Amino acid sequence: MAAPNKGRRPAAGGQSKPGRALALILIAMVALVGGMFISHTTTPRLGIDLAGGTSITLKAKAEPGQQSAINKKNMDTAVGIMNRRVNGLGVTEAEVQTQGSDNIIVNIPKGTNSEQARQQVGQTAKLYFRPVLTAQPTAAPTPSASPSASGKGTPTPSGTPGASGKATPTASGKATPSAGKPSGTPQGRALTDALKASGSPTPNASKPSTPVPNPSASAGEAAAAQLQAKFAALDCSTRESRAKAGEGAKSSEPTVACDKDGAEKYILGPAEVDGTDVAKAQAVINQQNGQWIVQMDFTGGGSKKFAAITGKLSQQQYPNNRFAIALDNQVVSAPTVSSTLSGSAEISGSFNQTTAQDLANVLSYGALPLSFQEQSVTTVTAALGADQLHAGLIAGAIGLALVIIYLVAYYRGLAMIAILSLVVSAILTYAIMTLLGPGIGFALNLPAVCGAIVAIGITADSFIVYFERIRDEIREGRTLRPAVERAWPRARRTILVSDFVSFLAAAVLFIVTVGKVQGFAFTLGLTTLLDVVVVFLFTKPVMTLLARRKFFASGHPWSGLDPKRLGAKPPLRRTRRTTSAPVDNPKEA
Repeated sequence: MAAPNKGRRPAAGGQSKPGRALALILIAMVALVGGMFISHTTTPRLGIDLAGGTSITLKAKAEPGQQSAINKKNMDTAVGIMNRRVNGLGVTEAEVQTQGSDNIIVNIPKGTNSEQARQQVGQTAKLYFRPVLTAQPTAAPTPSASPSASGKGTPTPSGTPGASGKATPTASGKATPSAGKPSGTPQGRALTDALKASGSPTPNASKPSTPVPNPSASAGEAAAAQLQAKFAALDCSTRESRAKAGEGAKSSEPTVACDKDGAEKYILGPAEVDGTDVAKAQAVINQQNGQWIVQMDFTGGGSKKFAAITGKLSQQQYPNNRFAIALDNQVVSAPTVSSTLSGSAEISGSFNQTTAQDLANVLSYGALPLSFQEQSVTTVTAALGADQLHAGLIAGAIGLALVIIYLVAYYRGLAMIAILSLVVSAILTYAIMTLLGPGIGFALNLPAVCGAIVAIGITADSFIVYFERIRDEIREGRTLRPAVERAWPRARRTILVSDFVSFLAAAVLFIVTVGKVQGFAFTLGLTTLLDVVVVFLFTKPVMTLLARRKFFASGHPWSGLDPKRLGAKPPLRRTRRTTSAPVDNPKEA
């Protein structure tokens, strides 16, 4: 009785099911491309070197006698704060990195909020809350009141919107300063008191201070007169002059300052609250009147300091019931105070969404361990970026054309499989890079384009390894279908080892480098992973299907698998063995 047929033994490597693999990669491609159109993002985000933008160089400067403050720890802290500043505005592709021991480079690509980021990143010194001793408009004949500050749940100071949209004081006992001289007279005694080490005096504008004999009075009055002269000569008309106002003043000393728009100038008392005392600030809409306000939350220590200064200021008349929020010695806001505040407060006034978010961003991330001076500002034009991108694409096209010419000349029909695999890899790479832009803030820069060009060679190398393994099997005398399956295990090991080394190099490069080089490493690592996906889910299944076609299976001269051209051995055949029954007597046999 014949033994039952248990089936033919599968070839080495196992017969794969190519339909499933091809369906899987097709679903992945459709999902990625569909995601691009659903998110209305059809092009990758471009970095500063391709889209254009601004590159700012900032140099750290230490206060007199504090040169040791410029160290790696403080520089790294400053980089982190600047990163949070620009990212708080939505400029996620901005780069902030140190250069040398005392420089920081900030690259801000052109796009949404990039100009705001440039303005804020230049404000890199300490943030202080100072009482206003004197305020005077620089252009308008009568000043408008600044935004008001109030505790949560308490009403803001009385005021009605003026023609300019800013709140102006009503007749509630607040003094209206006259134009052309400091408000709140007399100020000489107040400034003399402010120079003393005891607290932050806030002069009462309604009653002159009574002089008290003091041995140091003459020195204090002289310092006050000097400060008054500096205030009278203060020019707030240009950005440079506003930045230099009060330069070098210590936090424990009175100083002069301009507001950020140059519309008002101030004499400010010693700092009462430091920017590090602000725990959180955010811009929100007041549900009662629909206006934008800035809500602040203080730390425990900051809450006590803020309660002490607002308690003093709330007892004064305008403008001495104001405190100035000064960053880089420029007043970003000078609200009035109506009651003692602690724990949290809100600043309201003539804010729109942009100005409210700017102020909240400054309050949240404004305190830096060092002061910085803007050394240079370089604008990278979009035209230059377009030229660089054009040159990179030309280089990539030339490289791709050379690879295709080589594949067609050497592998002939097999080149079709390689070209289709490159197309699939390109589609996946483009779709993923496009989706990573809004997803994680990935921006395509010129080094990243170079990484994609290098990846063409890595991907083509995987095809070559597999094709050569198939050819080796044919040279051994095997037909195409078993050759395809037997070649795969050995080719697979080689491809995985090669791609692992490339991915490891890309990962190390990404970790140990900063800035644009990371773009090269990221793209190289991404395309290396996609090479494995394409080879396993597309190249191998397509090769399995084509091996069943007569053009390839018969070894057509243009298939690239012609046995004669490859120098194949004669076909392997099984040798037949004849057996006879055992004989007991050799002679009888």
